[in-house]
Amino acid sequence: MAAKKKGKGLVILAIGSIPLIMTLGNSMLIPILPQMKKALNISQLQVSLTITVFSIAAAIFIPILGYLSDRFSRKVVILPALIMYGVGGLLAGLASSFFSNPYIWILIGRILQGIGAAGTAPVAMALTGDLFKGGERSRVLGIVEASNGLGKVLSPILGSLLGIIAWFAVFYGFPAICFLSIILVALFIKEKKNRQVPPPFGKYVRGLLSVFKKEGRWLFITYLAGFTCLFTLFGILFYLSDILEKDYGINGVVKGLILAIPLLIMGTSSYFTGAKIGKNMVAMKRLTVIGFMLMTISYSGLIFFKSIVPFLFVLAISSIGTGFVLPCINSLITGSVGKERRGFVTSLYGSVRFLGVAIGPPIFTRLMEWSRLGMFLSLAIFTLIVGLLCWMFIHVKGKDGKEKHQPIKYNYV
Repeated sequence: MAAKKKGKGLVILAIGSIPLIMTLGNSMLIPILPQMKKALNISQLQVSLTITVFSIAAAIFIPILGYLSDRFSRKVVILPALIMYGVGGLLAGLASSFFSNPYIWILIGRILQGIGAAGTAPVAMALTGDLFKGGERSRVLGIVEASNGLGKVLSPILGSLLGIIAWFAVFYGFPAICFLSIILVALFIKEKKNRQVPPPFGKYVRGLLSVFKKEGRWLFITYLAGFTCLFTLFGILFYLSDILEKDYGINGVVKGLILAIPLLIMGTSSYFTGAKIGKNMVAMKRLTVIGFMLMTISYSGLIFFKSIVPFLFVLAISSIGTGFVLPCINSLITGSVGKERRGFVTSLYGSVRFLGVAIGPPIFTRLMEWSRLGMFLSLAIFTLIVGLLCWMFIHVKGKDGKEKHQPIKYNYV
């Protein structure tokens, strides 16, 4: 029994390392963006594109790699994706070290990283759905989201520490960290050999259309919820990174530690939420709505605080809310379809999340130029609307939390 628990723990560790790697792709750059801007003599919009191109590439390729993970296997997609992720970081690092005009090569390296990231966290969600069931699945998905949060916590600290060496040292960190995840996945992830033979592409697409015809409205709302969480999170981090250096003269490791505070709170909230919700869909819906209300309260309150300490206290309320929402949405989406199409549906959700990350920094750049008051007021209204949509359109059955949206089964003939 102890050996079995240890084996399961290693599987969870390997799965948890996958979103941890993916998260580093953007969060680790945030502390060094002002240094990059100065060193390369580029604009605020251009520096934000280093995050945007990564996320857009991921958003485009996630559905493709999600389909391939359904067609072949999760592991066959994850391992090459991790390798490409590391190669993209290495290219950006070498260009920054040796090229006189490295900006375009940095963007190319970031695009490669984005393609690699497309085969990591979303496919890891599908893999979790394959290997775990019921309440254990929700618990592991909570750990996966907490791992995502841990990556976000460690990222600004690691980015700041590497930035002390050189601003581009961050890029060399990616392949080193990827190597560890590759080893864990290769050694400890064992997929079931009796996978159902996948249908032809045409039948696969028709099945997906059937899923979205029957479940599309509430799936769209859950996708919107995930998008909103990542859009606001990375937008706020981008804003916070800028004001810490520009308004308070805080940089280096201290800046990384401050950026890690809201992320640590979110990761902790995600972990405990995933551990507690089990299969209770009533609790998932309730916590999702409460989470968005907390985000609305937080963003409304930030209007009144400019000093860094009270600002962080109020911002922490939104981090708790985000930690409520994400594990619940993960569980709802992962359990919404059968195993044979889970890779695509969770990957499409991953695309939407990456889209939120992609447009966060450039939109917040414009909002910061427009009005601080308008920025936070707009965020509060947006999160309020999304919370109300979740309350109205995510339907569950009675107090026992029994699923209304059972995984849809298909027969292949």
